[in-house]
Amino acid sequence: MRIEYDIKLGFKDVMIRPKRSTLKSRSEVSLERDFKFLHSPVTWSGIPIIAANMDTVGTFEMARALSNKNIFTAIHKHYSIKEWTAFLTNPPKNIENNIAVSTGTSENDIQKLIEIFKINPNLNFICIDVANGYSEHFTEFVRKTRAQFPEKVIIAGNVVTGEMVEELLISGADIVKVGIGPGSVCTTRVKTGVGYPQLSAIIECADAAHGLGGQIISDGGCSTPGDIAKAFGAGADFVMLGGMLAGHDESGGEIIEKNGQAYRKFYGMSSATAMEKHVGGVAEYRASEGKTVEVPYKGAVENTLQDILGGLRSTCTYVGASRLKELTKRTTFIRVNEQENRVYTN
Repeated sequence: MRIEYDIKLGFKDVMIRPKRSTLKSRSEVSLERDFKFLHSPVTWSGIPIIAANMDTVGTFEMARALSNKNIFTAIHKHYSIKEWTAFLTNPPKNIENNIAVSTGTSENDIQKLIEIFKINPNLNFICIDVANGYSEHFTEFVRKTRAQFPEKVIIAGNVVTGEMVEELLISGADIVKVGIGPGSVCTTRVKTGVGYPQLSAIIECADAAHGLGGQIISDGGCSTPGDIAKAFGAGADFVMLGGMLAGHDESGGEIIEKNGQAYRKFYGMSSATAMEKHVGGVAEYRASEGKTVEVPYKGAVENTLQDILGGLRSTCTYVGASRLKELTKRTTFIRVNEQENRVYTN
């Protein structure tokens, strides 16, 4: 047993210090980024925000809406081949570069990937998604996937430490997904005592990834546009959103009405709700590690996107970053005990 005594930080522990800026307007800020990848020859350009591969967020409908804004969606892994075929028969523009096909790590998952790429060989991204990316089995699966799909961009996760980021990149991943326990409907930290505050995880993992020429995705913990800005400021190349994109027309989840107000169900993918829906229940050897909540209905996701992108542009103007790429270099975090005045709350 050992203890690390330096304090690890989450988004609520810091704010971004403003700096002198020559920007006159938020309209001068570009949020698009261009990426080349460590292993894949694919290049990517777009706004590096990703809808999470949860069945209440990473839907085909969400992909259609976000692709129009050049924003990315990790499609959840529970769609059937028939549903994929229907979607790819009439895909949105540039969909090959704006979605990832999510997968687990079984032999059946590999076969399903093969079938999906037969439908559209031009799809470029694979997201290998497990809750615990520290197992040897997971690393070996990344190696096998790279060998089988040498041209694809491979996203792998989740992990929270630099040495495991390096291991996954060396094993064939191009992008590593970072986050254990920060999500709004994740209970891993409560059930297991395992986790890592998200801001510090991003800083550590980004340093490791960038040293090898890879990228990271900050996955989880964002509840406001300011949190997204902090994730980018800390070094994240992409930021993945779950709860912030839940409850919309394009989201999944059962619609419920209470006292004249509409809600949509939102739940973690390790929750009892998700396991009952997709695998027939919680296995006897494990516990649920996710919540099920009811999110107020928010209408079209376009309104939320405007709020997110507008907030991010505003962050850039406060620190003088004309491009999102510059935000990390222009960010100084200050430790704080308070974030906002909450005299009036809705």
